[in-house]
Amino acid sequence: MLAASLLLTTSCNQKIKVTEGIQVDDSEGNPIDVASATEPGKVCVDIALPGPQGQTVRVRDYIGKNKLVLIDFWASWCGPCMREMPNVVKAYDLYHGKGLEIVGVSLDKDKDSWVQAIELTGQKWPQMSDLKGWDCQGAQFYNIQSIPANVLVNEHGIIIARDLRGEDLINTIAAQLQ
Repeated sequence: MLAASLLLTTSCNQKIKVTEGIQVDDSEGNPIDVASATEPGKVCVDIALPGPQGQTVRVRDYIGKNKLVLIDFWASWCGPCMREMPNVVKAYDLYHGKGLEIVGVSLDKDKDSWVQAIELTGQKWPQMSDLKGWDCQGAQFYNIQSIPANVLVNEHGIIIARDLRGEDLINTIAAQLQ
């Protein structure tokens, strides 16, 4: 069933809107504009959501412990996400031992589909989801308008790139880890 739904899905460009009332603060507690706060050169916004086993997963727990953190926004029902996932897995396999960590943020609503897709695609990295689909709080914090999407963060928590795909993902990570 999961495989059939992956083949039928051709686009994951549904627009989401940042819900009014979502407050994102900088490290000093000052409110910030989400759209401009997640551009390259800015300090990344922390996300804390449940993991597959119910534990809280936080992006900030991986920053500083790794040279790079890729925050990867995806969903099990998203055909383009599933087609891009082999590149993400390849990046992890090539560079995890050299300082790359990936944190997956799923826009799924169904926990079983989410967990099956993690296993099916070989994602070995930390995962999180509030199971709210396009209303995912983490996606709203990063102004995610379509998936797959990602944000590459350095060890100091500075965003260095967004929306890297395929060889561009691999080459950018390789260049940053030299």
